[in-house]
Amino acid sequence: MSSAKFHGLNTNNTLMIVTDFIMIFASFILTLFCAKLFVSDFYLSYSDIEIYLLFFVFSIPLHLTLLGVGLYNEKLRVRFNGIVLRVFVAIILGYILTNILSQMFTKTFFPHSFNELLFFITFLTLCNCRFMIIKLGLNQLSKRRVLVLGSGKRASIIEQCMRRKSDRIGLEFVGFISVKGDAKNQIKTEQVLSISDPLEAYVLKQNINELVIAIDERRDNLPIEELLHLKQVGIQITDIIEFVERETGQVAVNYLTPSWFLFQNHRSKNQWRTNAYWLFNSLVALSIALITLPVMLITVFAMKMESGRDFPVLYSQERVGLNGKRFFIYKFTSMRTDAEKNGIQWAQKDDPRTTKVGKFIRKYRIDELPQLYNVINGDMYFVGPRPERPQFTEGFSSSIPYYNQRHNVKPGLTGWAQLKYPYGSSEKDALEKLKFDLYYIRNRNFTLDLLILLKTSEIIIFGKGR
Repeated sequence: MSSAKFHGLNTNNTLMIVTDFIMIFASFILTLFCAKLFVSDFYLSYSDIEIYLLFFVFSIPLHLTLLGVGLYNEKLRVRFNGIVLRVFVAIILGYILTNILSQMFTKTFFPHSFNELLFFITFLTLCNCRFMIIKLGLNQLSKRRVLVLGSGKRASIIEQCMRRKSDRIGLEFVGFISVKGDAKNQIKTEQVLSISDPLEAYVLKQNINELVIAIDERRDNLPIEELLHLKQVGIQITDIIEFVERETGQVAVNYLTPSWFLFQNHRSKNQWRTNAYWLFNSLVALSIALITLPVMLITVFAMKMESGRDFPVLYSQERVGLNGKRFFIYKFTSMRTDAEKNGIQWAQKDDPRTTKVGKFIRKYRIDELPQLYNVINGDMYFVGPRPERPQFTEGFSSSIPYYNQRHNVKPGLTGWAQLKYPYGSSEKDALEKLKFDLYYIRNRNFTLDLLILLKTSEIIIFGKGR
């Protein structure tokens, strides 16, 4: 894959991260100045090393919380008041983390009055900075000019997967060039270019940064010599499947061939790495279980209050895991006891079968907390494709190409598909989610898992679950 992006990280949001770091540093210096101005012996209590250490103890968690609430998502679609709310939540979480870390890593830490002033100034600074950046359009400074070679069925993937304006942020599509052998009437006529110059001359003349190859029938229709010359002068040449994967975080399943799977770089099985990853997941699961124990107890009490003392607070359901192995997941009961009296059904958004408490705990993913046991038991990881019921899996395996490939990794509590696609309740949704699951399987590593966990916090905090 191209290194132009790291799972959504590109020039524009990298610039945002750097700008935020500068603003956070400026806020820190301003707060120090105020402390020195109003507390004459302030600097006498702290060494320079302690002050610099506290800056990093303050700034690093804050950057993580800004990432966690979605403020480095280039395609974030909220109004400015939504951005202010996210900055406020990030500030609160950063304040909590900073106080914990400062007590762990510094012998002495700044008094609460200093911390409160620091975070208040930082909140105002970040909000004003974001407003100016958006107002001046500085969040879209970098745009790559993209030309698509082909206007047939494969080229139409771009129209299917990148329909919205927000999907094309950072890109400027110059147009599509028809090639002999392309399927007709797949791209709107106004987007198809008619060029008189040779391809190489046109690309250089129009300052194209990237040429996407989307020809339906490549045999005898691919201008190899021109493409090689363009590559030599620095033009990026990208296959349409790789382009869509890089830009959207999904794989165009309907256009894949078996060779796509055969020639992937799979890591060899390593029992030490597997055990270490299970241990890491188990320790995190135990920590989260302890932290959320009061929430779970309140949930049980609320369920009993609403539905009666005999209402079952937990239910188990068979799912398909690694290599097709079946296991039972556990959840807090969010639906009535007769929810499936007419047989197995898809769970729907705003499902009428949910109880009042169930609706709340589903929205904030509280109903998933009992699955921490599945993580500790080794059936699941925190991150991976969501496990599906066997009854649905059997049908999908025969009707959706490469569906069983998602069973090559352990399922997870959350995953790339859960971040990128709304709650699914049909075979069509299963196909769309598979596109994101295959992206995760192809690119999975510890860093991507951490990124998914951080971004999942945005879903939980802002109730974007179900």
